[in-house]
Amino acid sequence: MANDKVIGIDLGTTYSCVAVVEGGRPVIIENAEGARTTPSVVAFLPNGERLVGQVAKRQAVTNPQHTVASIKRQMGTNDRVPIGDSSYSPEQISAIILQKLKADAEAHLGEKISKAVITVPAYFNDSQRKATRDAGQIAGLEVLRIINEPTASSLAYGLDKAHEHQIILVFDLGGGTFDVSILEISDGVFEVRATSGNNHLGGDDFDACIMSWMIEEFNKAHGIDISRDVMAVSRLKEAAEKSKIELSSAMSSEIHLPFLAADASGPKHLQLALSRTKFNELTHHLVEATLGPVEAALSDASLSPEQIDQVLLVGGSTRIPAIQDGIKFKLGKEPSKQINPDEAVALGAAIQASIISGEVVDILLLDVIPLSLGIETAGGLFTRIIERNTTIPTSRTMTFTTTDDGQTTVEVHVLQGEREVAKFNQSLTKFFLTDIHRAPRGVPQIDVTFEVNADGILQCRARDAATGSTQTVTVSRTTGLAPDEVARLQKEAEEFAEQDQELKERISTKIKAETLVLEADRSIQKYGQSVDSELIQRVQQALSSIKESLKEDGDQSTLKSLVAGLDVALLELGRALYAHSRHRAGASAEISEEDREALHDHLDEDIHSHHGHVHEEVQVIAIDDSEEVLSE
Repeated sequence: MANDKVIGIDLGTTYSCVAVVEGGRPVIIENAEGARTTPSVVAFLPNGERLVGQVAKRQAVTNPQHTVASIKRQMGTNDRVPIGDSSYSPEQISAIILQKLKADAEAHLGEKISKAVITVPAYFNDSQRKATRDAGQIAGLEVLRIINEPTASSLAYGLDKAHEHQIILVFDLGGGTFDVSILEISDGVFEVRATSGNNHLGGDDFDACIMSWMIEEFNKAHGIDISRDVMAVSRLKEAAEKSKIELSSAMSSEIHLPFLAADASGPKHLQLALSRTKFNELTHHLVEATLGPVEAALSDASLSPEQIDQVLLVGGSTRIPAIQDGIKFKLGKEPSKQINPDEAVALGAAIQASIISGEVVDILLLDVIPLSLGIETAGGLFTRIIERNTTIPTSRTMTFTTTDDGQTTVEVHVLQGEREVAKFNQSLTKFFLTDIHRAPRGVPQIDVTFEVNADGILQCRARDAATGSTQTVTVSRTTGLAPDEVARLQKEAEEFAEQDQELKERISTKIKAETLVLEADRSIQKYGQSVDSELIQRVQQALSSIKESLKEDGDQSTLKSLVAGLDVALLELGRALYAHSRHRAGASAEISEEDREALHDHLDEDIHSHHGHVHEEVQVIAIDDSEEVLSE
């Protein structure tokens, strides 16, 4: 029977690690092979046996087609890994790794383990977090919390400094992912101020640069392209990783791969010397790619480099000298060497596990969501409901209304990202709210609520205030991010910010015009006989000009000017209506004071509805070609 001991797991792209708190201190649990980290590699043998960790990595060269590595990069996608006649999801492969870590922890502790805290990159989206939780469940673990890797590292660093005020920047460059997080530590509270990163940047990409160079050099020397030779590529990958590691401490690395290929003249060998200078040249663009997220995190936290007290290096790839030099140049300070970059994440996960289980007290962790969450609105715009870097858990509700008469159904399209245009963001889910009372556009009140739990996983709810009809969806995995998509989100948001804003303003102006036209038409029909015909003519002229501009899709500045003109005409109409109502109320002794107030209130409500859409930002949820929409 399982006890209450909770382990912390760093489920890494290239290496994984497990830790537990013993005697109030987090300790790394060695695996069955006596190592403190376990390669995140799974191999399938012809006899049905599965190998995990170092034994799987060792045989990868001779069994490349049945060996799976770096599966973390596919988490949250619908990709399948073909193995013989079978195929496996990323969650299944990750679960096999987690089962190995769980077994090693049970052997160390001498008891069954059923609960864990598992870490993910800070920039993992909702689908990827859900996939990680599912992998834990497949492995037989109750995942008490999904925690961001940089945040976990800060716990490992700051456990003894929890009551000192510090602002720290965690630079986490692992085998396949990269994160930057800025945290403020004070009085036992670890608060994430900002986070940024790239889910497809890591040590694997540095290896790939060396591999490409080796393939090119071999082709130059022997005229043989080995890029499609699976066995040769597997050997090159192993050699590239070894060379990269050597260059962290040496100025040159010798690469010798005998019998790499053969032609009619005999076997061909690869013999190369890779200098650190050449390595830096090959990977310069990768080092540069890490500095953009650093700037973004500082900007989001409203901090300058001088305000950072400590820089923590996490992940084995931070041992690359060019990475350390880039950080020193960017931030103007030496990174701290107080924590082991390979073990810090697992140690922090174990601390969080002990906080949940009650072993460690007086520590509070406040994390954030990495990307904004919102819905698609009319014209294909993106309306944010929860902004990025909002502290979690959190909940927010925004009220919307229909923009079609008699609309009874709406579709809510939930997205995650930073672009103003919805199609450039990550789609998370779509769901319908039905049984809305038939009513004129603008009357129904529909509350859309987003709730993000401590794992960063989203639940959405839409509710019609009149009928009480409610639809709730916990976002499940659909399709994960395409390679480099998360990395591009903020970069594109910056590059296209002006263009997106122009499009947003153009669409919003059109929606304002259409809404005002509808309200003005209703006013003329309702009150046209009650005021001077000249006023009605002015409104009709303004209406005609706007309708013509909308029909011809005129430019935005002209449409804005016409909308302002109609606004003025309606204001004059409103004054006349008030004057008319006072005259009638004073002339008729039969109208009671109560009726007069009711009449005034009714007119006030109508006039307010005429102009409210002009002065406020009107946004609409786009549904489909039937134009069943909601507006804020």
